[in-house]
Amino acid sequence: MRAVVYSETGPSSVLRLVERDLPEPGPGEVRVRVVRAGVNPTDWKFRAGATPAYDEVSPGQDGAGVVDAVGEGVEGLEVGQRVWLVLAQSGRAYGSAGEHTVQLAERVVPLPDNASFDLGASLGVPAVTAHRALTASDGGPTRLGPGALDGRVVLVHGGAGAVGNAAIQLARWSGATVVTTISGSEKAALATAAGAHHTVDYTAGGAEEAILAIAPDGVDIAVEVAPAPNNALDLAVVRNRGTIAIYANNGGEEFTIPIRPTFSKNLRYQFLLLYTLGRDLVDAAAADINAAVAAGALRVGDEAGVPLHHFPLADAAAAHDAVEGGAVGKVLLEVGDADPA
Repeated sequence: MRAVVYSETGPSSVLRLVERDLPEPGPGEVRVRVVRAGVNPTDWKFRAGATPAYDEVSPGQDGAGVVDAVGEGVEGLEVGQRVWLVLAQSGRAYGSAGEHTVQLAERVVPLPDNASFDLGASLGVPAVTAHRALTASDGGPTRLGPGALDGRVVLVHGGAGAVGNAAIQLARWSGATVVTTISGSEKAALATAAGAHHTVDYTAGGAEEAILAIAPDGVDIAVEVAPAPNNALDLAVVRNRGTIAIYANNGGEEFTIPIRPTFSKNLRYQFLLLYTLGRDLVDAAAADINAAVAAGALRVGDEAGVPLHHFPLADAAAAHDAVEGGAVGKVLLEVGDADPA
């Protein structure tokens, strides 16, 4: 089988397309023939970062394809079943950037019949992260679905990004009023296509006033991608007992929290990292994500504010560069055919 691998960290040029033996699933594992693999910022950051934990790594946390072998003791998955992957390369050498991948059964999720492989490969990192951000509030729901966020106002920073877009779609499906901050009319159009009720251009000034005009009592949840530059704004617009759910460090590695203004509002800072969430939260997210997909509430493509950028598997380096360069939308590797001859 073909796979993209690297044996040393560095720029995208360390990625190589190689031939490897077809892996066999062990107990509790399944083998998936990959059709699409998603590329996320975490993939290029791991590739460019510290020394790999394995002699050879095949990147990719997200993917979608078809089960083609099942190991001993696996229940609920069978050969021929369409699936999507979550945490495919977490704690493992080989992720989704190959024609086949062997995964723990718990990381392989049935793909609803109405979902394309493009959508399946776009779910893992963005949608699970968004789900946790929306279910981390004080006294809020632990699961999403119609009515779960009725009466709540959700502020999504960076609504044109992959996690931001998923948060908009999941929050709206669950009944929230969704406000998102964006930079410019093009990203406002993407966030609106995703389902945001209101967009606020933070580059134009007056973001605090604009958000409070929409939500005079403050927002219930701020889904935060850039806590360093945004913390003062969040403190101003999040309501008493609200939650600031932080999933990234865009704009700075550190930020300072003013104590009295923060504790006077009984605020909760919920930091979250997909790789250490735990199986219970990942499983809950996957179930709700599948329900949203089946309902047509979680989508990709231009009409959903998620432009798709396809690259052949052999061009994985270019795909990594596109994500590192800030491509708007979802970058996908075309790994295999949906229906091979």
